[in-house]
Amino acid sequence: MTLSIMTSTLAGDVVEVSPSGEIDVENAYEIREAVGEQLAAGPPGRIELNLQNVTFIDSVGISALVAAFQLAAVSDVKLVVTRPSRFAHRQLWVTGLLGLFGNPEPFAEGKAQPAAASS
Repeated sequence: MTLSIMTSTLAGDVVEVSPSGEIDVENAYEIREAVGEQLAAGPPGRIELNLQNVTFIDSVGISALVAAFQLAAVSDVKLVVTRPSRFAHRQLWVTGLLGLFGNPEPFAEGKAQPAAASS
């Protein structure tokens, strides 16, 4: 399976980078490039890596996430992982990197995500 990456602008100066497919030795550099492009276009307030559609990520992919985190940090931009697939969540947990990426909860496929509390 190949990797595709969609980017979108969310409210509050947040950019979402959403890879779909497998992140491995063949294409991991694309994650860092996608983050780099967002930073070069004028750094957003925050970058969210939405990993809900990542079906596989190997050690090179994990390294690319860390490189993207460091690249964002140099520009004073916070990079967090949101909605990781169960596989991606497990890989981040096993490598001890969940905290680095904001301690995201795994995306529960087929379950409604909890709505934000309203006042």
